[in-house]
Amino acid sequence: MEEKITYFEKVGKENTEPTLKLALERARSRGIKKVVMASTLGDTARLAAKLWKDEGIKLIIVPHQPGFSGWDFDPELKKELVKQGHIIHYGTMLFHTDKFYGTDTPTILANMLRTFSQGMKVVVEILVMAADGGHVAIGEKVVVVAGSGRGADTAVVAAASTSTKLFDLHIEEIICKPLQTKNLPPGPPPQYPPPPKNP
Repeated sequence: MEEKITYFEKVGKENTEPTLKLALERARSRGIKKVVMASTLGDTARLAAKLWKDEGIKLIIVPHQPGFSGWDFDPELKKELVKQGHIIHYGTMLFHTDKFYGTDTPTILANMLRTFSQGMKVVVEILVMAADGGHVAIGEKVVVVAGSGRGADTAVVAAASTSTKLFDLHIEEIICKPLQTKNLPPGPPPQYPPPPKNP
């Protein structure tokens, strides 16, 4: 099996629309009708709902948990999205519980995922949150969309699981991600040598 992965040279909200288009393309090809999406203020969710209006895709939108950042999801947009049949789910952010439970394990898991990208950490976190909330079944295949701050730049196909069965979660396909990780800027684009000429 061969499939394309798109790498963004920079993080940023300018990657949002390309990420959503790539996510939709993969959802169509896999017959997936449910997308779990991070959206703090609602901008990414608003654009996804607009671009995917006639696709029959249900969005499970996961903002920050209340009190985490001081940023709130647009309440009017929330009403509109719920009216369209989408779900806004607030839950405990698994990788931000170290101070509550007194262990470094959540931070270690988060930092390990950030070696792929900040968005990959968020992908796993929001998928677990959505499953814990009963919106995605254990083993259910969904597309998950997240980002490195504002907007989206990471998308995967994943089999969901809950926090009680965390290691049953599987990232099956990477659709796109930024080259930049949490701590390191991207290196120069790879310079592949030209293929040898046939004699």
